[in-house]
Amino acid sequence: MRETDPFEPFAAKMRAAGLSESALRAFAANYRALCRNETGLMPEAGLEAVEALPQAAALRDPGAERFGALMRETVVIKLNGGLGTGMGLEKAKSLLTVRDGLTFLDLIVRQMLLLRARAGSVDVPRLLFMNSFSTSGDTLAFLGKYPELGAPAGLEFMQSMVPKVLVEGLIPLEWPAQPDLEWCPPGHGDLYASLAGSGWLDRLLGEGIRYAFVSNSDNLGATLDPALLGWFAESGASFAMEVTRRTEADRKGGHLARRKSDGRLVLRESAQCPREDEAAFQDIGRHRFFNTNNLWLRLDRLKEALEAAGGYLPLPMIRNVKTADPRDPGSPSVYQLETAMGAAIESFAGAQAIEVGRSRFAPVKTTGDLLVVRSSACRLTDDHRIELDPVRQGQPPVVDLDGRHYRFVDGLEALVPEGVPCLRDCRKLSVKGRLRFAQGVVLRGDAAFAHDGDGVQEVARGNYGTEPGGAA
Repeated sequence: MRETDPFEPFAAKMRAAGLSESALRAFAANYRALCRNETGLMPEAGLEAVEALPQAAALRDPGAERFGALMRETVVIKLNGGLGTGMGLEKAKSLLTVRDGLTFLDLIVRQMLLLRARAGSVDVPRLLFMNSFSTSGDTLAFLGKYPELGAPAGLEFMQSMVPKVLVEGLIPLEWPAQPDLEWCPPGHGDLYASLAGSGWLDRLLGEGIRYAFVSNSDNLGATLDPALLGWFAESGASFAMEVTRRTEADRKGGHLARRKSDGRLVLRESAQCPREDEAAFQDIGRHRFFNTNNLWLRLDRLKEALEAAGGYLPLPMIRNVKTADPRDPGSPSVYQLETAMGAAIESFAGAQAIEVGRSRFAPVKTTGDLLVVRSSACRLTDDHRIELDPVRQGQPPVVDLDGRHYRFVDGLEALVPEGVPCLRDCRKLSVKGRLRFAQGVVLRGDAAFAHDGDGVQEVARGNYGTEPGGAA
């Protein structure tokens, strides 16, 4: 009797949902790794630290003629699948107002239109969004305000979704009361399978596009930089990752390393670090660089790699243990299997990494991040980027807001109803309890505020804080 393939129920479920064969094969690889009890862990003993890299600051602009030629061969891809539920949003996070009445999407589009004007073209470089089923409608409706981009439907491809796996029995989760809970995001490593499965990879190659710049839509520093594009094209590499120096605030974020067994660059995320190696993982003096998630791809080489592996890239599996219903800790335990986009660095021989300034990494993941980019610690540039004020020397303020009151955007706005305090010279800000900042508050050095009583305590106009290390 023929033995039943344990993956078949997952394959049937994914095909019934209309998912591509590329997405199916990518998930199948992760599921079979799970069945083999692979953890995806990367022990410190198998890694070497990366000590020095090429510097983006040393690169030169390619010049007008070369710039125009490169633009005709380039697509900018923005990962735009996040709803921002962690910040209390019920729409695409990229629709959140950042500053001066502009959203993430406004800034992205304006950056692209500026590049096109410089290139002397109305349609290059190309722009694509990798949307999710949750963000597509809102995003395309918003992009309709920019008719110069063309039909919004031609600006997206869809990221996939994958089944949750019951820890008990390694079978698909069935949750009839809320079928949506049976699925989870596959991580941004899904980019490659979705690009191929949607048909967009072949379409772009057919249009003569060779290079892709990929970044998160919530990273307001991630623009298509002509000097970096010129460097990548001249390097001949199939894949390149922008990295920047880790700070104390980045100790728990993924880092770049070199695998001892074959010398290839790898990306190690926190979920891939054995517990006994956490001290080494968080040692920013040893592992100096973290992935900004700004990536450069040669699309023709990506197609070759996908075809060689059967339609997907064999990325390291990240195994997360969750509950079937995130709001019900008593619901069954499930595995959510993910991959990281940057992990593809190990899939290409000769992959490169380049050190960039912190200005190219300004993501908004929390309300604390949003407070910073709305503050005087940052500025909106003429080319529609958000960057740190030069006085900060590349170091953003460390902001710790009480999650009980300020986790969501409406809580943040209640904290600063008359405008964000001046953070230009602030190193650390801590807010505990219910407070409200008046207009004209200036914070310097280390500033901490706490209120344990009832009601809301107002922080009056004035200067607060100490120099780092001073008394409160």
